[in-house]
Amino acid sequence: QETGTWGIGEIATLPLDTAKVRLQIQGGSAVGSTAPKYKGMIGTMATISKEEGFFALWKGLNAGLARQMINASLRIGLYDPIRNFYSGGKQNATLIEKILAGLTTGAIGISVANPTDVIKIRLQSEAKLPEGVPRRYNGVIDAFIKIYRQEGVRGMWTGAVPNIMRNAIINSAELATYDHTKHIILEKGILRDNIVCHFVVSAWAGFVATVVGLSLIHISEPTRLLSISYAVFCLKKKK
Repeated sequence: QETGTWGIGEIATLPLDTAKVRLQIQGGSAVGSTAPKYKGMIGTMATISKEEGFFALWKGLNAGLARQMINASLRIGLYDPIRNFYSGGKQNATLIEKILAGLTTGAIGISVANPTDVIKIRLQSEAKLPEGVPRRYNGVIDAFIKIYRQEGVRGMWTGAVPNIMRNAIINSAELATYDHTKHIILEKGILRDNIVCHFVVSAWAGFVATVVGLSLIHISEPTRLLSISYAVFCLKKKK
């Protein structure tokens, strides 16, 4: 269920992510006083849709869904057993033990999913090319094969270390907050264990994770930025 929810979120937000990637590439490849092709988030989405077709906004969707499936399954699915390991099997783990469990599963999840991040961004970065110029990648499988052949295993884990740091911290903030807040609410009888309780606790955990994520902006999107640097390099090379 959690993986499915994150998959729906990926589909809903991918157009914004694609626009963000294009704006970042444009910023990295801007030369002199050349007028920017993309202007703002909405303007960028409109330009992409006009030039490449509406569904171009969902470039890299397969890789994005694969990332969510792998990452969410591991970081959420392993949380309970790893929390129980840290707590020594105690019924009520401490907040520190929950935080450690969140850090561990977050690191595991994104470590395995990092190649899908790299592929997703490479696919998103390709704008409409001049006639006769071939695309670097024709889909997820082709991108995986070419990155592996050209850059080796190391290329699949571009930016992995800072990516792991950021995702581990955000995952810990989300899952530990959810787990601990729910425990307190049920223990004090504030709410029953029903859909209302889950909604309230999930909203609070999401808020905490968002605040923590924003505070980590200096190490955010490392894989994205390194992949975008590669895309800018390829763009200049074609010119």
